[in-house]
This record gives sequence, structure tokens and C-alpha cells, in this order.
Amino acid sequence: MVNTVAGWMIYTLWAIFGLMIVHFLISFFRTFWEGTFDFSFVLDYLKDVLYYILPLNVLVNLSSIDPTGWILVIFYFICGIAVILKYLLDFRKIFQ
Repeated sequence: MVNTVAGWMIYTLWAIFGLMIVHFLISFFRTFWEGTFDFSFVLDYLKDVLYYILPLNVLVNLSSIDPTGWILVIFYFICGIAVILKYLLDFRKIFQ
């Protein structure tokens, strides 16, 4: 599974979840130490799962009806890389 397309799709999703968890922990500790702790920032991560992760899962499930077999896979990787870049740019904003 290391060099297969399915393996890279799983690694992409792991990277997104990993960046999401790191971003959550940074935000959690930052609000805790500043004294502005509120549970509403957790809802932003639930929105991210709904807006970013769920569509990627839909693309994976729709790949069986793709006549070429590679168009939706390429679109999955483009969208996955876009989400990864979103979180990396958010890290850049946090640490500036």
C-alpha cells in the first residue's frame, strides 16, 4: 500500500487530520493561557470536518462511477493539497 494510489489517498487524509489536530492543540493552549477559553472554537473544527473532510470522502466514494478512473482521484489530490496548504498558511498566521 506504500506506493499505490489508495495508499497516497490515505496518507493525504492522515496529513489533513494531523495538521487539524496540531492546529486545534495550538488554539486550545493559546486560548487557555490567555484566559479567553471558550468552547466555540471547537465548532470551527467541526465545520472544517464538514466542509473539507466530508467532500473528500464523497470524492472517494464517487470514484467507482468515474469512467476514466483517474479524474476524481486527481481532483481528490488537488483538494487534499489545498486543505493541507490552508492549514500550513494558518500556522504561518498564528506564529507571526
